[in-house]
Amino acid sequence: MSVAPKSQDEARTSPGGRRSRGKVRRHLSSNTLPYVLIIPALLFELLIHIVPMIFGVVISLFQLNQFYISNWINAPFVGLDNFKIGLNTHGPIGSALVHSFLLTCAYTVLVVAGSWLFGVTAALLVNAEFRGRDWFRTLFLIPYALPIYVSILAWQFMLQKNGAVNTLLVQNLHILDHAPFWLIGGNAFWSMAVTSLWRTWPFAFLILLAALQNIPAELYDAASVDGASKLRQFRTITLPLIRPVSVVVILVMFLWTFNDFNTPYVLFGQAPPPAADLLSLHIYVNSFVDLNFGLGAAMSTLLLIFLLIVSVVYIRLLRVGGEGNA
Repeated sequence: MSVAPKSQDEARTSPGGRRSRGKVRRHLSSNTLPYVLIIPALLFELLIHIVPMIFGVVISLFQLNQFYISNWINAPFVGLDNFKIGLNTHGPIGSALVHSFLLTCAYTVLVVAGSWLFGVTAALLVNAEFRGRDWFRTLFLIPYALPIYVSILAWQFMLQKNGAVNTLLVQNLHILDHAPFWLIGGNAFWSMAVTSLWRTWPFAFLILLAALQNIPAELYDAASVDGASKLRQFRTITLPLIRPVSVVVILVMFLWTFNDFNTPYVLFGQAPPPAADLLSLHIYVNSFVDLNFGLGAAMSTLLLIFLLIVSVVYIRLLRVGGEGNA
């Protein structure tokens, strides 16, 4: 006895048809839901970072200065002339930009290296068991927890001629015989570096402490049984195991420090001494003080290209080194 095939309506309303449609819906929803959830983040990233970045690159191609601000849409197109002016090391603008770039490089190396060194030292200290360890952990995080402007303003007051730093060094410890000016001349660079270092190292401490806590204690116990000293344990166990975290921490601190604008601006304002003319503040002065937005945008674009190149090279070199060690 032959059974007539079901019609499409019957197949659609049958239990098997409903189950298959339910599976298809669940499959589609599970595949599309992650993309739907990241749409708000993508929109914010587009509006806050991508669009301004593209707009800045476009501005760098125009002679948008104080003569065209009120009629900026008619600013003449100059192509790469702003980049040529910035890269001309024989001209006053190019030589000032090179000075600011080299100063920023020295500042970044000093702050990042010091932050990592202080961070790993403090992390090793509080990772050990001792009474009052939690209080030290909280104390070390205070500079990172304070608002940026508050901490920089506090250092600005302390670095005044009659501030706490000179009082400590001259009157209390008698290290210096006179009170120097810390916010002018060559001392401005060291004042800026110390302020940034004080704000940055707790970040390295926090991340490296988390990495240290993931290292099994059995590795150190076995090394102690084998007669390895504390220094050898640090070199052969601690450093290799925190290397992936250190790579990320150093890269993040490098990007933060090289783009640092808050520290020199709050300490010195819109007219920093030559020893404190960091690149971000230099670009700001050219754009918003000298009102040469085209040139400032070109400098910002050059800074973006430099940071991208350094980041890519850094990641590739460390990836190759990691594969070689593996």
